[in-house]
Amino acid sequence: MAKSRMSMLRALSLPIALTLGICANAAFGAGPNLGKPISPADAAGWDIDAEPSGAGLPAGSGTSDQGAPIFAEQCAACHGEGGRGASTTTSGAPAAPPVVSDQKRVGINDTTTTIANYWPYSTTLFDYIRRAMPWTSPRTLTDDQVYALTAYILAENKLIDAKETIDAQTLPKVRMPNRDGFIPRFPDLMPH
Repeated sequence: MAKSRMSMLRALSLPIALTLGICANAAFGAGPNLGKPISPADAAGWDIDAEPSGAGLPAGSGTSDQGAPIFAEQCAACHGEGGRGASTTTSGAPAAPPVVSDQKRVGINDTTTTIANYWPYSTTLFDYIRRAMPWTSPRTLTDDQVYALTAYILAENKLIDAKETIDAQTLPKVRMPNRDGFIPRFPDLMPH
């Protein structure tokens, strides 16, 4: 009995000592000294959102023809040839969803949603590619490559003409088929 009580006291001694140390630091004005405050310059590298209006889109441009070889090299292994899906990736893992489809949306579920019939804004496509793709090395594509991939995917979905140049001025003007299909859950919190 005494041995188990001693084991329990030992198990509690480290958490108690840490708590007392943190409280003592707080009482004397010193923090736990974890990390450093982020500077505006550090934050700027992560402030890359692209809004539906086009605010936040960077300089650069791209066409579908420029995007096709980038897609074949960077994206087809997961999304399939031409973005039309595959059953597995080249590594044997389950494939990513198709990014090109002629399928019409009937209700919303994971078998019918595609970029062309689900996403309300074309800038969302650019923003997602820029932040997260390719998934094995996100944020490695140049802005011109992201514009070219966006143009390629939009053209393959027949949402833009294949010869159109996509940039910060033209991308927000692309009207997605489901633009009006989203009903805000909290409309009073929507920006005006």
